[in-house]
Amino acid sequence: MTDSTRTADVIVVGAGPAGSGTAYWLAQAGLDVLLLEKATFPRDKICGDGLTPRAVRALVGMGVDVNAPGWARNKGLRIYGGGVKIELPWPELASFPDYGLVRTRMDLDQLLAEHAVKAGAKLLQGCNVQAPILDERTDRIIGVTAKYEGEEVEFRASVVVACDGVSSRLSTAMDVRRREDRPMGVAVRRYFESPRHTDDYMEAWLELWDGERLLPGYGWVFPVADGTCNVGLGLLNTSKSFKDVDYRGMLKRWCANMPEDWRFDEEHATSPIRGAALPMGFNRQPHYTRGMLLVGDAGGMVNPFNGEGIDYALESGHLAADIIVQALARRTPAQRERTLYEYPRILKDEHGGYFTLARVFVQAIGDPRVMKFLTAHGLPHPTLMRFTLKLLANLTDPKGGDAMDRVINAMQKVAPAA
Repeated sequence: MTDSTRTADVIVVGAGPAGSGTAYWLAQAGLDVLLLEKATFPRDKICGDGLTPRAVRALVGMGVDVNAPGWARNKGLRIYGGGVKIELPWPELASFPDYGLVRTRMDLDQLLAEHAVKAGAKLLQGCNVQAPILDERTDRIIGVTAKYEGEEVEFRASVVVACDGVSSRLSTAMDVRRREDRPMGVAVRRYFESPRHTDDYMEAWLELWDGERLLPGYGWVFPVADGTCNVGLGLLNTSKSFKDVDYRGMLKRWCANMPEDWRFDEEHATSPIRGAALPMGFNRQPHYTRGMLLVGDAGGMVNPFNGEGIDYALESGHLAADIIVQALARRTPAQRERTLYEYPRILKDEHGGYFTLARVFVQAIGDPRVMKFLTAHGLPHPTLMRFTLKLLANLTDPKGGDAMDRVINAMQKVAPAA
């Protein structure tokens, strides 16, 4: 390997949506970017694969062609609960498109990594980052060590971005720990060949019963463009019974209770049941320390309201890239540092109040009585449910919106930042 590929302006660790989004925007601005991914594409990630209009806006903003084959487009969310079924189209807003998408992470992550490469980022696959390299004098990160092509390699850069997911080995090595006062979720999912793959609504089932217990979380059925459906459950750790739940068994029982013609059975399964943790509500902080920024799951940027993380990964990647570009244009180390310190503050201004609202909500629904009340009394009211959809999916116009938008925006402003 030549020395030129061992040094860069910025190193981005992890080529999921967070890493590829960050690398894309950095490369677009003309910076020399190394994107290091431990796996080799195509590779799978545990996810519902559903993209709300918020995520679609981020993809469109990056110039991703969402009209190409391989994307399943949907009109909104169909919600089941309390004996009621309600269809909620995505809201018509100036700030967001009025459609969602579904695409498997096997496809999506590779597509976004290639999109970053087209913009000028250098992608190294099969590059397993081991540890940070610290400046002995300042204790700042100045690069990383990695195993690549059978040898130990050192990569150096002015700034490092950790996009290495929920366990974020790099953050832990830099002593950025998880906050225990933040909710965590677990998602389990499986793919099935099903005639329902042509459905133009994503589905959410709000009542998850485990025997006699009503659990906080939801089930989903998301149609994929390849003839399958992504069927899964997302559960929160805010209920007392969280630790004794057999998630895989629960998903099997849930699928067995679905109508037979949907084919959510062993015969039509195209994958095993797989699960993953969901880090929510900024559960790892600070988001900037000593030359390293955290983006996406590494910084706990999953929405506690709905378990969605791709949109916040892409948005925080864009924000991080903008700040890094500005910082590296400053003349002195002190000026650069001052600029980089803006990242956590702007991130909290942007999403902190919203994530706090979400945290309060998920703590409340950890009580089965609250969950029962909400499903029984909320679902039969379409206006209330339209408001709830906007709140849960974080879809409002910041200026000139309707009364619902103004209420939700006001709630976010008064809530303390997460």
